[in-house]
Amino acid sequence: MKIIIADHEYMILWDGVYNFPLSDYPRITPFELKKIFAFVDYEKKHGRETEIECGDEGVMLAIDRAKKNPDTYVNAALPEKITECTMCPQRGCVTKYVCHTTEPENAKKILSGGKLLSAARASKKSTDELKNEKRNAANDPADYFGYIMFNWGNCQGGYRLAAERMLGRFPSEDDLGKNFKPGVRFFFLYAEIERHPGFVFDGHLPAKIRDELLLKDYLTACVIPEALKKDFDGIAIPELKEKIFYLPQDGLGLWDWTNKVYEFAESLAFPIIRM
Repeated sequence: MKIIIADHEYMILWDGVYNFPLSDYPRITPFELKKIFAFVDYEKKHGRETEIECGDEGVMLAIDRAKKNPDTYVNAALPEKITECTMCPQRGCVTKYVCHTTEPENAKKILSGGKLLSAARASKKSTDELKNEKRNAANDPADYFGYIMFNWGNCQGGYRLAAERMLGRFPSEDDLGKNFKPGVRFFFLYAEIERHPGFVFDGHLPAKIRDELLLKDYLTACVIPEALKKDFDGIAIPELKEKIFYLPQDGLGLWDWTNKVYEFAESLAFPIIRM
């Protein structure tokens, strides 16, 4: 694996290369250091070494000092907004919510079963089988498929991936614009997800949960495009019915729909519970 720290436009992990932007390149914050070392530690636990590259000598010196003095980053606080990637309307990742987004057919199974499952559990395939499937375009390692993946609540990435899977190919500009068909998004308070016994912070995603997560204990809201309402009527287990919301798409493309759904979730004003 390789981390490349630079003034990237956005953050992405693809084919073993983690393009890692900084919020104020070339200055690196304690939380950014925490993410880097969490990624290195996660990969090491799964038998993979990580190389770190940066064209700025000061950044590499800061990483070397932090490696020798972990107290400089271990207890770094999570910012209310992470501004390493600023492509979303909020100009950063807002850290109140995390979300999981999937295709409508998968969402039906999730709501009727009352739980999110890792790709391996949901497909009843081994993680090695999933790694070798054609749909693993990013060439993710096998262990990744043993977890449920979460993005920050205002991130468009999950909707983009769901669209790709529904189309069976990379979406075109029209697929994400005038012809956009949204998936279903499940929202969770990050402060609650990080207390789940299967929670993992891998330095890339805000959260991963091993194997499964019971929705009745953690779900704050499920947002479904209103056009799919008839398809979802009566599907969810009783404990989830009050947490399901339908929003009209009104012709919105990927970015505007993501923003609309996130603003709706924020309007629900669930309290953050910290223990």
